[in-house]
Amino acid sequence: MIVDRLDGTQLLDRVDALAELLVDTVDDGASIGFLAPLDRDTAAEWWRERAEGVAAGRLAVWAAHDGGRTLGTVSLAFPDKPNSRHRAELVKLMVHRRARGRGLGRRLLATAESAAAGAGVWLLHLDTETDSLAERLYTTAGWTRAGVIPDYAADPAGVLRPTTLYYKRVQAPAGSRVGALTR
Repeated sequence: MIVDRLDGTQLLDRVDALAELLVDTVDDGASIGFLAPLDRDTAAEWWRERAEGVAAGRLAVWAAHDGGRTLGTVSLAFPDKPNSRHRAELVKLMVHRRARGRGLGRRLLATAESAAAGAGVWLLHLDTETDSLAERLYTTAGWTRAGVIPDYAADPAGVLRPTTLYYKRVQAPAGSRVGALTR
């Protein structure tokens, strides 16, 4: 299994495989912003719309693949405000059903955390459906629960569910100041 950071062109080259992963994730019930059934064209267009953010450095996307199949992805969304450059939001951690149970989610999470730290981003945050499998991953990976918001988002079936907010410091902030960061 290879995990690569995608540039804008690579993302566009892999749109079909990424769309298939997104559809599989939603079909399996993950609350990642879409309602079921999600058609492949809509999923592909969503990924195409991410390419500009990747090219501009506002979004970093990693994809895990085994041969020609994309089996997982994770992204970091970077704020554009000068006072927020020390943090990023972890978004769209997805693992295809056929690749689950092999540590890929944990590997993708560690990849994003390490890349954030390497870029001078030391505070990460995310939201995830309360009591989901993803929530267990974040808890066991050392993320800190910040709170729960009731009825935050609909799951793929359209049922409103609570979300849990998490954060993690990936570098020690002792005396940290926001300055020029690399992404």
